[in-house]
Amino acid sequence: MEPAAAVSDNYDLIVLGSGAAGLAAAATAASHGFRVLVAEKDRHFGGASAISGGTIWIPGTAQAIEAQLDSSLETARKFLMKLAGDGAHTHLIDAFLARGAEALAYLEQNTELEFRVRPVSPDYHMEIDGASEGGRALEIVEYDGSWLGARFAELRKPPEGMLLFGGMMVNRVDIQHFLNMRRSFTSLAHCTRLILGYLKDRISHSRGTRLVVGNALMARLARSVMDLGVDLRTNVSTHRLIVDDGVVRGIVIASENGEREIRARAGVVLATGGFGASGDAGKWRPATSNDHRSMSPQANVGEGLRFAAQAGAAMGEGLVSNFYWAPISVMVKPDGTEEKFPHLVTDRAKPGLIAVNKEGRRFVNEADSYHRFVMAMQSDPQRNSPCYLICDAKALAAYGMGLARPAPGSNTALVRNGYLIKADTIEELARHIGVPAAALADTVTRYNSAAETGVDGEFGKGSSSYNRSMGDAGHRPNPCLAPVAQAPFYAVKLMTGDLGSARGICTDSAARAIDLEGRPIPGLYAAGNDMNSIMNGTYPGPGITLGPALTFGYIAAKDAVARLQDQVQEG
Repeated sequence: MEPAAAVSDNYDLIVLGSGAAGLAAAATAASHGFRVLVAEKDRHFGGASAISGGTIWIPGTAQAIEAQLDSSLETARKFLMKLAGDGAHTHLIDAFLARGAEALAYLEQNTELEFRVRPVSPDYHMEIDGASEGGRALEIVEYDGSWLGARFAELRKPPEGMLLFGGMMVNRVDIQHFLNMRRSFTSLAHCTRLILGYLKDRISHSRGTRLVVGNALMARLARSVMDLGVDLRTNVSTHRLIVDDGVVRGIVIASENGEREIRARAGVVLATGGFGASGDAGKWRPATSNDHRSMSPQANVGEGLRFAAQAGAAMGEGLVSNFYWAPISVMVKPDGTEEKFPHLVTDRAKPGLIAVNKEGRRFVNEADSYHRFVMAMQSDPQRNSPCYLICDAKALAAYGMGLARPAPGSNTALVRNGYLIKADTIEELARHIGVPAAALADTVTRYNSAAETGVDGEFGKGSSSYNRSMGDAGHRPNPCLAPVAQAPFYAVKLMTGDLGSARGICTDSAARAIDLEGRPIPGLYAAGNDMNSIMNGTYPGPGITLGPALTFGYIAAKDAVARLQDQVQEG
């Protein structure tokens, strides 16, 4: 509960939630001279954005143009409209494409945000007209967390399984260097430099201060909003919105003496992160079981959606998916707590790994995106969920699998724990994971024959540029295919999971929440996962949640600024 004296009575704008969308809105408004409150209910700021990959998907940026990569808005629109299908929200897609690069340029000029374009980053559906090999995905530049000062401790920490040595962050490039360090002096030098820097950090900090991916994104935004004078508060419990004559004018929070009203002249931006951790989230994912896991922070229970509904806002219906899917493995610790690992980019596409269902059969192109992988699990949940990732000793040593680390790391503790299942033969592995031994042996034999030729005729693993970009570029003839042949053999159980919710508050192109008649609700905005997916619950490429989050956070703030300026002129 936030002490009553800690928060003022009046602001120009109130933002609920401290993820990328919320802090983008706060930074934009504050850079225009607004007095802004960011109210975060959790004790940490950063939300799900802080534990994300930190990549944004925005076509037509200055970075893409300078690098002479794909910057066409026309082809991007064609791609998004085709992928989203009949449920495409044309007005939102058009607003995103028209203003995404503008939003990014403004934020980079007025905050510490800094992105670089990925030279090669294929979209997740390269088979669709308008897909791009690179230019739309940008990744955040690393950041020194010590620049947050004492508030570094308030930044949401990534899950343990996504850290090395108990507290060192690594990004896509670092991971590749660690995989290559035994065969490349350049990679060895890179990894040595990172480790020495990490050891130095641990002298004075509880974890490494070199931040990458989502932590770097949120640290940069947090430092910026604080420098801009934003009142960034954690542990604030918001009870409801203040709505007078149909206009949203602030929030009611818990205080030491009961409840307290906090007013905002330009309104409220809802950016609480969606409802992925809500107790009733299951009703919006009928093709998943009780084994489903979400990577959403526990505070993301849909309060933004509830507040909006109470103000008369409409909610999205009929999405292709109500969540952004990802397969997740779980290790149960001795104290009963769980460590969740989202299988995004580190293992499934690598050579020597396959996924099998309860019948011991492959059912999916393992190298496709995490969203598509879970959709395959959901297509026949009785057979495909949960499933198992399987690899041999050579693949495990080269790439790791889930929480299991590549050589020279030891995975003995994971085997003892039961997270990593180990067997001397394929038949023994089948017994351990409860699938028919003959079926699994036949599956491996068929896959190994395909791997020798470099062509997966059954599921096409390694057949697209996206697949190959996630594989091992040094492996031939197919960077995603190698036999599962060298004992011992290993398996990890995968459950359906999500990275957050896609279903949210319906908005117009200015990020204003709209009512059931399609009319904007004055003073109420939504961005991030509180906003209904502009892409109809599809997942076009890396960073398709963060790109729109930054864009519509910016758009919401710009509209709020204009609205207050109009009020001042009229008054």
